[in-house]
Amino acid sequence: MPISQAFFKRSNAVLLAAGIAILLGIVATSLWLTAANERYFGEVVAARGVRSASADLISLVQDAETGQRGFLLTRDEAYLAPYLRAADGFEAALERWRAAVTRVSGIEPEADTMARALRQKMAELASTVALARAGDVEGALAVLREGRGKQLMDDLRDDFSQMLGRSEVRLREAVAAQSQAGERLRWTTIIGAILLIGMAGAAVWTILSYTNELTAARREVEALNTGLEERVRQRTDALTKANEEFQLFAYIVTHDLRAPLVNIMGFTSELEATFEPISGYVTAGQAATPEQRTAAELALKEDVPEAVGFIRSSTRKMDGLINAILKISREGRRALKAEPVDPTKVAEAAAAAVHHQASGEEGGGISVDSTVSRMVTDRLSLDQILGNLLDNAIKYRSPERPIRIAVTIRPEARGWVRIAVEDNGRGIAASDHERIFELFRRSGSQNTAGEGIGLAHVRTLVRTLGGDITVKSKLGSGSTFTILLPTDLTLHRRTADA
Repeated sequence: MPISQAFFKRSNAVLLAAGIAILLGIVATSLWLTAANERYFGEVVAARGVRSASADLISLVQDAETGQRGFLLTRDEAYLAPYLRAADGFEAALERWRAAVTRVSGIEPEADTMARALRQKMAELASTVALARAGDVEGALAVLREGRGKQLMDDLRDDFSQMLGRSEVRLREAVAAQSQAGERLRWTTIIGAILLIGMAGAAVWTILSYTNELTAARREVEALNTGLEERVRQRTDALTKANEEFQLFAYIVTHDLRAPLVNIMGFTSELEATFEPISGYVTAGQAATPEQRTAAELALKEDVPEAVGFIRSSTRKMDGLINAILKISREGRRALKAEPVDPTKVAEAAAAAVHHQASGEEGGGISVDSTVSRMVTDRLSLDQILGNLLDNAIKYRSPERPIRIAVTIRPEARGWVRIAVEDNGRGIAASDHERIFELFRRSGSQNTAGEGIGLAHVRTLVRTLGGDITVKSKLGSGSTFTILLPTDLTLHRRTADA
């Protein structure tokens, strides 16, 4: 279906709007998913920070406890090195841990309790170390034996274990959410790209189709412009030929109608003179002489019938000429009915109508060879054309051989059909090839009845159908009449009127 300019503009506007909407959707979704991905990434980092800070802090407290116990058992200051390092770095490690905990929602209240317990543990360790350094080792051991420090350390281990467990769960959830967000972002990009490619493809198809139609229309316009001069020349030639044919027709009509009219006038005068001896004989009555009687009898028996006969013959000839003119005139005024026609069937029907006249002799007959099964034209005109040509081929057969007629129908150049009617009749002299198409003109010996209007009628029909007819013949060797007709009479008329 041709793409109109309005459809082209509307479809491209719709595709552009759809493409912009899809692009905005992709951008918005990508921004949202990217923000979610960053949020989940922050949660992953925070969960890992809590795990790392917790591991560092609990390790620090354990190092302090190990140093404290080694010093109490050995009273050697060297064993206090882990404790001292832990005591120096405790507050900084505790602050890092608290900072990491605040970034993870839901565990900050527990962190306050655990921070107090950590400080109590470090205070318990500091008090025992201070007692031991002051020489009260038994006091320090008594504090140690109370088990409060051990209980604090066990509780801290449980608390840290639970916190790390919850943090690990949150870490896995954040990693899964981050992965899901990435997957959604990837599919959003893929689907969006597919939709954009589809929109672009549809736009490209629309543009290419419209461009191709514009190119085809431009080529057609260029072809029409190029062929305009040729059509003008063809129409000028056609008008020139029509004018020449009209002048020739006027001359023929004037000449051929005037000849019998002159005969009528002449024989009318002769008829008047013939009646003079009859009038003299009638006037003389009983006094008429034998010579007057003989002259009157001769006029009545010979001169009058002869004059009447010539007058009647001339009027019949005039009547035939006038009827022929009327026939061609009526054919020219008949409205053509363009309809689908099978030229093969029309040719076969025309051949069947005269086949008995051609197949009476051994070796004679009519053959139809066609590769065209459809054309749009006037069926009656085509039937009359083929019927006249076949009738002429039989009428002007050669007495030396059985008549053979071949009808060939082939597609010609684009939009045209060529119909050839070939016979082996007596042929036509080269000087008469154009003359035979003139009205009231015949070729060769006039040993068959006719008025000389058959081929003139055929050419009128062919030209009315938008075609032309030519003849190729050699005297004594048969003739080939070639008709070139448009495949579609309706289309040919529209092109001719353009």
